[in-house]
Amino acid sequence: MRITGGQSRGRRLKRPRAARLRPTSSRVREALFDILGARIRGALFLDLFAGTGAVGIEALSRGAQSAVLVETDPLAVHLIEANLSLGGRPAAGEVVPLPARAAVAALRRRGLRFSVVFLDPPYAAGPVAEVLRAAAGLVAPGGVLVLEHRSQTSVDLPASPWLRPGRVYRYGDTSLTVLHRLGTPEEE
Repeated sequence: MRITGGQSRGRRLKRPRAARLRPTSSRVREALFDILGARIRGALFLDLFAGTGAVGIEALSRGAQSAVLVETDPLAVHLIEANLSLGGRPAAGEVVPLPARAAVAALRRRGLRFSVVFLDPPYAAGPVAEVLRAAAGLVAPGGVLVLEHRSQTSVDLPASPWLRPGRVYRYGDTSLTVLHRLGTPEEE
């Protein structure tokens, strides 16, 4: 598994030994960052269900200001910490070793908002509507939320006057659903 773009392009990241992690494929990561385009430079990036940390580390490599990587599995947390050091900007990454819902609540209490929120929940986790709804509250005005999911799975998008559904991009069995955050901080 390699970083596909940015200042750390080509660097190898450590792979999980356990089959319980499903890293986002290089093809889907490249597509994600093509979709995000210039908005990644200087972004505050949240990677929920971070797994190996590849997506958040790639965001840092491509110019994100900082990345918060949320993962509950202790072995995966160690893998993310090791991969952050391989990615070239370990100080710009923060690992939050909590379940997604608890992490979202903790980040909200800290008053954090993110330009990009990326969710890649385990496919076996079933519906993630509650976490998706909570995570949508962490998207800064003008930011985006991207959900990676199985292409065959229907996604219940949170009802919000602040979110506008964008495109769904399909890559074989994997899809990326994009939601855009509307409004300005003054309107909240």
